[in-house]
Amino acid sequence: MSKIKIAPSLLAADFGNLQHDVEMVNRSQADWHHLDIMDGVFVPNISFGMPVVRAIAKVATKPLDVHLMIVDPGRYVDTFANLGASNLTIHYEACTHLHKTLQAIKAAGMKAGVALNPHTNVNLLEDTISDIDLVCMMSVNPGFGGQSFIENTYDKVKTLKKLIRDKGAQTLIEIDGGVNDRNAKKLVLAGADVLVAGSFVFKSQDPPATISHISQIANA
Repeated sequence: MSKIKIAPSLLAADFGNLQHDVEMVNRSQADWHHLDIMDGVFVPNISFGMPVVRAIAKVATKPLDVHLMIVDPGRYVDTFANLGASNLTIHYEACTHLHKTLQAIKAAGMKAGVALNPHTNVNLLEDTISDIDLVCMMSVNPGFGGQSFIENTYDKVKTLKKLIRDKGAQTLIEIDGGVNDRNAKKLVLAGADVLVAGSFVFKSQDPPATISHISQIANA
């Protein structure tokens, strides 16, 4: 089995000392930096924009996993490629021309991801799954950190995993929201490949140890 990746979400980091937290992730057993970009339109909250991503990219030594929670995400594909994103994930619900945008992301040199809100049926990706490098399964409602995990996520992951296998795709499944040491292994057993952890990591007393702990559980 391939290593389960851990992607700490910088939305939960200390924005007053962001470089410190990015450097902590660099030194830790984490695999990616997860960046949530929110516009206050697609989701009710506003997080951070291009100048902050540029500052993070200057310090980060691990791939930037950028998750756009914004309307009309196709407008910003080249922008985030130039900022150094390795993965660019757009929301199914926000993208009118999904296939076209996925192709644009890949043409810009990034891995192409699609995020699904908790209410969105995974079978809607049947026609595009072979073009998707990463599906970000929202296990909370998007827009705010620190929410409780939605239990129906396990069944959705299993359904998505079956779709991926049936189509012969190589798509990774990422879980975003409410991930902790109590549900990590169950998510992996359901089919998850990447675990995003925000508050669980950054609100802990020892974030590097917490990252190591959840990685060990996920990969046991």
